[in-house]
Amino acid sequence: MNIWGRMLKLFGWKVDITAPKRDKCVICVAPHTSNWDFILGLAAYQSLGRDANFLMKKFWFFFPLKYLLYRFGGIPVESSKKTGKSLTETIIEDFGKRSYLNLAVTPEGTRSLNKKWRTGFLYIAYGAKVPIQLGVIDFRNKEILIKDEYQPTGDVEYDMQQIKNYYAGFPEAARYPEKFTVENPE
Repeated sequence: MNIWGRMLKLFGWKVDITAPKRDKCVICVAPHTSNWDFILGLAAYQSLGRDANFLMKKFWFFFPLKYLLYRFGGIPVESSKKTGKSLTETIIEDFGKRSYLNLAVTPEGTRSLNKKWRTGFLYIAYGAKVPIQLGVIDFRNKEILIKDEYQPTGDVEYDMQQIKNYYAGFPEAARYPEKFTVENPE
């Protein structure tokens, strides 16, 4: 067991990541109601010797912070105004160029209550032809789970509903359950 696993165990957390180890995938993580989600998810993945990637504004990649961000899988992103491409197109291209990319995303896009989940991860997974691994950071049971995969169909509404149906099974998992919902916007 490495330092990440020992730290999680010390604080009473269990890791149950049984989804296949992939060179390329999108990791959907919900619920997302706390900054601790990132730290716990990173620790869990690292405890298994796996590396995950995440997107962050290029602004944050300055000396000396950039070395830490790169080390933990950070991918700097510029606004689409500067590149002329959408972020989705850029990430799909990255999947084609890299031999390894496990991209962790939080579809809620905020730690506040949000019924309208972001769909970019669905377009990315479908466009890159990679599976979506479904991750849960369950504060109630102190478990970090990635057990199931979902292969997107390209029908974004259908795919989002299937993913929300999955997360409906974890209504009390969030650190702040009142900030988590799988309801659809009206």
